[in-house]
Amino acid sequence: MIDAGLRIDVDTWRGTREGVPPILDALDAAGVRATFFFSVGPDNMGRHLWRLVRPRFLWKMVRSRAASLYGWDILLAGTAWPGRRIGAAFGHLMREARARGHEVGLHAWDHHAWQRNAGRWTGRQLAAEIDRGVKTLQDILGAPVECSAAAGWRADEAVVEAKEAFGFRFNSDCRGRSLFRPRLADGRLGTPQIPVDLPTYDEVVGPDVAAGAFTDYILERFHPGALHVYTVHAEVEGIVMAEEFRRLLAAAPGHDIRFMPLGSLLPAKADTLPAGLLRRGELPGREGWVGVQA
Repeated sequence: MIDAGLRIDVDTWRGTREGVPPILDALDAAGVRATFFFSVGPDNMGRHLWRLVRPRFLWKMVRSRAASLYGWDILLAGTAWPGRRIGAAFGHLMREARARGHEVGLHAWDHHAWQRNAGRWTGRQLAAEIDRGVKTLQDILGAPVECSAAAGWRADEAVVEAKEAFGFRFNSDCRGRSLFRPRLADGRLGTPQIPVDLPTYDEVVGPDVAAGAFTDYILERFHPGALHVYTVHAEVEGIVMAEEFRRLLAAAPGHDIRFMPLGSLLPAKADTLPAGLLRRGELPGREGWVGVQA
């Protein structure tokens, strides 16, 4: 049996409102528990449109048919109108995810701001942004926030250092192949990292992989003995690709895949995990830098 982590990234207002309920129902129907990472502050994701001047981002938007995939309300959020506060409107869905047995962690206070600025904020600014998100989600859940995942995998050594003060059980901030504890500036080992190894829908669908073939493409990439963490987005697999997500969950047992929350992948004693480094790198199909396991 292949034990695989399943994480649900929820980036936007619409993704929370329209994508989370179908995903919760699909997970219940399949008897699967996962980890939800919520953005809780303003939805300013439409401000990414300025990146259309960058050829790689423009190609990604064209290749993934972003307008039909995400919807114009997501692509313009926070531009024609002020970004709406996601947690204030849909905190009940975050509590429901936890009540149904799923792990719930912080994705971002402001997803757009994190993706755009995480690489240039000071340590104090990073900590303030994380703190704002943690306090908001903690108030919503009425419980401590025990895990986090950097928006867009925008994480580097400075982000790792900033997160140490929050006492998370684990973070999932980077792309990589194995569990590890990042080495801090003072030589200590930090909070365990659970990297994502499998590609997301928007990274590969296009000329090489057709939308209808994506589920089979992903299922073929699970192998015994390897760390596998698969990420879906509420904006995609909860809305336009909802039926494909249900098909993935239904097909997984036949491929000996057992999905579970990310925290279940950790050993009983996290201090047994090897040391590692988290640095900036690039990833095919994704515009800009991301955190990678060095």
